[in-house]
Amino acid sequence: EKEKSESIASEYLMVCRILPRSRNGNVRGNNGRINKRNDMAIAKRVPYGVSNFKKIIKFNQYYVDKTMYIPMLEDQPDYLIFIRPRRFGKSLFLSMLETYYDCNLKDQFKELFGELWIGSHPTPLQGEFQVLTLDFSQVGGDIEHLEENFNSYCGFCFDSFMRRYKEYYGEKVAEQVYAETQSHNKLSIIQKNAAEKGYPLYLIIDEYDNFTNTVLNELGEEVYHAMTHASGFYRDYFKKFKGSFDKIFMMGVSPVTLDDVTSGFNIGWNISTKPKFDKMLGFSTEDVRKMFTKYREAEKIPADSDVEAMIEEIKPWYDNYCFAEECLKSDVRVFNCDMVLYYLRNYMDYGCAPKQMIDPNTKTDYNKMKKLLQLDILDGDRKGVINKIAEEGEIVTSLYQTFSAIEMTKPEVFPSLLFYYGMLTIKQLLGDQLVLGIPNNNVRKQYYTYLLEQYQAQKYIDINRVGTLLTNMAFDGKWEPVLSFISKAYENVSAVRDGIEAERNLQGFFMAYLYLSSYYIIAPELELSHGFCDFFMLPDLTHYPIKHSYIIELKVLGKQDTEVKAETQWQEAIEQINRYAAAPRVEVLRQGTTLHKIIIQFKGGKLKRIKEV
Repeated sequence: EKEKSESIASEYLMVCRILPRSRNGNVRGNNGRINKRNDMAIAKRVPYGVSNFKKIIKFNQYYVDKTMYIPMLEDQPDYLIFIRPRRFGKSLFLSMLETYYDCNLKDQFKELFGELWIGSHPTPLQGEFQVLTLDFSQVGGDIEHLEENFNSYCGFCFDSFMRRYKEYYGEKVAEQVYAETQSHNKLSIIQKNAAEKGYPLYLIIDEYDNFTNTVLNELGEEVYHAMTHASGFYRDYFKKFKGSFDKIFMMGVSPVTLDDVTSGFNIGWNISTKPKFDKMLGFSTEDVRKMFTKYREAEKIPADSDVEAMIEEIKPWYDNYCFAEECLKSDVRVFNCDMVLYYLRNYMDYGCAPKQMIDPNTKTDYNKMKKLLQLDILDGDRKGVINKIAEEGEIVTSLYQTFSAIEMTKPEVFPSLLFYYGMLTIKQLLGDQLVLGIPNNNVRKQYYTYLLEQYQAQKYIDINRVGTLLTNMAFDGKWEPVLSFISKAYENVSAVRDGIEAERNLQGFFMAYLYLSSYYIIAPELELSHGFCDFFMLPDLTHYPIKHSYIIELKVLGKQDTEVKAETQWQEAIEQINRYAAAPRVEVLRQGTTLHKIIIQFKGGKLKRIKEV
């Protein structure tokens, strides 16, 4: 408790250092006068990476209000399941629910929620529960002793619960809980006594699928099956949860474990794709606009910052998520909230957008996702799904709400798994199927990183050299060395070339290497003058003073095609690329840079001709 108090005091002092205060807590201005305290005047801190709701409120950190969803959740069944990708604010939302419903915090309602929507619209259930929170991402240690680790973690949480609500149960019951060595016995004692005394219990589970996914990928389907089926210890716990709690809310990133363990639970209500909860996590455009405006008013970003321009800048990188097909009727999409906070934090530090629009911390996310999706050991069918999405940007499929671990290896189910991991989003309806597409540049980068790893495994290419050549292309207009280099690399990847003589697959190869450049936003299949150019390399003048932009057309001939066919194709390419370049929107897209029109022709997997026209 002493360490906890000292930690709180330390964080409070950090906040107070922003502006001096008078004794009554009002802000003392530079002229010595006391001004009425204004939270944004002392600049709310950006809660990047913070998932503790009380900490955000008490230490003056910015909170995007999601409390208006509380009554909507109460209208749903009592046992809820919600799935969202990483970095969408799941843990913070659950922390907010825990704070709202905790009977020990009932008297702090005005302090914690007074400025939020629910502060003026409390529900009858506010502060009515004893809340138990489990975060299964904390089940770590030696994976060979998984059941023991799980038992130890749950036992710690149950003991902590009893210490928190000890006054309700008394010393005798508390000692019984502490004395038990098996966590499920601790839970039984809590449940029995709560039921006898009429105490309502609320269970919150964060990352319900975290360690089970790890088991699936590191120890295989057999070990995973043993713990999630029949009398497996993890499945058995969900049976106990069913009869022990009045309300349950579970969150995770995948429906795989859900399908396997909740068959014994069998009363969970999945609201992941319900339209009314589409924007419950993440930020809307209005959320972002309000936040950026507040920080500009507080002079934490430059006073001349164009908020609308900032929003337009981040949309291609962090926006465009849609989790319910009914929400396609609306133009409002969802931002990845952690990415927005990363951008804002950089803007506050440097007065401009970050050089790297992709948060470097997402490299860890990519590595986790690569393991979970088993990208390094994909069979041919699922590898084909990834390649198709990377090359075409979308896939037509059906969305599976739940599926077991054994089913996720099916190529028809695999796109649904990518959807839940945030690698795809709903783009449009097509009959009774959906078009799932890459949501933004951040995710697109992950696909091309995967492709690049494939190609590099076949034939290593000096990435640093490609980077230098791309720099020369951007600043000096020396396009031929880098495009020829990539073309020759394509020739040398024989294992790839056998299956990629089609133009579409050649595009994927070029995209993987062109995406190494930070100087351009690479737009594949951009619509120009009633056609689609293969690549438009849009200059990123916000970050780099580059002077050249490019339209690139790729053409592929079969091994048996004649010279007459080759010349006809070339002339058609010239007509196409000139038509694209004359499109009215090109003048805006090239932003005053010198536009180059490049045609590259291949025959039988080998470079035949490359030229600027």
